[in-house]
Amino acid sequence: MTITPAANTKKARPDSGVTVTAAGGKLDTVSVKAGSKDVVGEFNAARTEWKSKWTLSPNTSYEVSASAKNADGVAAQAGSKFKTLKPDETVAASLDWILEGNQGEKYGVGTPIILNFDREVRNKDQVERALEVKAEKPVEGAWRWIGNQQVVYRTKSYWPAHQKVTLVAHLAGVRAAKGVYGTKDLTRTFKIGASRISTVNLKKHKMTVKVDGKKVRTVPVSGGNGTTLEYTTTSGTHLAMEKDNPTRMISPGRKKGDPGYYDLLINYAVRISNSGEYLHQTAGEYYCLGEANCSHGCVRQPAKDAVWFYRTVQPGDVVVVTGTRRDLSWDNGWSFWEMPWDKWKKGSELK
Repeated sequence: MTITPAANTKKARPDSGVTVTAAGGKLDTVSVKAGSKDVVGEFNAARTEWKSKWTLSPNTSYEVSASAKNADGVAAQAGSKFKTLKPDETVAASLDWILEGNQGEKYGVGTPIILNFDREVRNKDQVERALEVKAEKPVEGAWRWIGNQQVVYRTKSYWPAHQKVTLVAHLAGVRAAKGVYGTKDLTRTFKIGASRISTVNLKKHKMTVKVDGKKVRTVPVSGGNGTTLEYTTTSGTHLAMEKDNPTRMISPGRKKGDPGYYDLLINYAVRISNSGEYLHQTAGEYYCLGEANCSHGCVRQPAKDAVWFYRTVQPGDVVVVTGTRRDLSWDNGWSFWEMPWDKWKKGSELK
């Protein structure tokens, strides 16, 4: 048997993992431990090779023990003790702050998984290979890199409702760039709740909310007045992000006294884009609800409906807006569903 890294290695590269091979026989058992922690690995079909599945932790001591037998039943044993290198520099990942802040709560069926890195990632394929998404009701999905410090996972179709999705980022030992290694794994769980799909038709000034496919509410609404592009609500597939009660809304690019200036505290506001669009309680102009588009770009609702929406919404719930001349761009908040699936997949570093 041959064990790599060899015994007494002091600065083994953690991204190379552990390999055990047998010549003239088949491997019987392989155990790799860092203290009391087992390293996960797999045999090949012929049981002549065993490889660790993920990278090793940097600056860590490991012990390998293996046994094998030949065709005559003659047994052999082998072992190795080695230590991985201490990296010159490190990289860490964190979950998007909205997703992190809702850990333990329920998420909508459109929920993306967003990871941010504290420095640039150059070996994107190696990092992406370490990202494992496990779902109780699996569907096709893919990662897409947005720049060098963020990667986003979305599914081809919405998550099936009422299930648990787990992210395990096996980043300890991943070589993100020359001399730069991850030192910690990251695990997060997402409880996917009911399927909540809200359809906002701004030509008819009406919002319909369906929960698990059943219509539960019809709401008279008022969208952006359309006098400028800024005041035009974007049409497309939005996702509910954060919410505040109240939130302060100030007209962008305008000073007090300028035409169109406003500075308002708005109640029961649910953000659906990065360009300042919310679903919220109307702050007046009640006559517009269900009749006309009068807002600065947000979707206004009657008080009782806004309160209900605010209290029942989940981050990642789907809000589809139609009927305006301004399209939602794929990178305006969590608007990743605006990018066609075939194009989305091309943002992955893995084939």
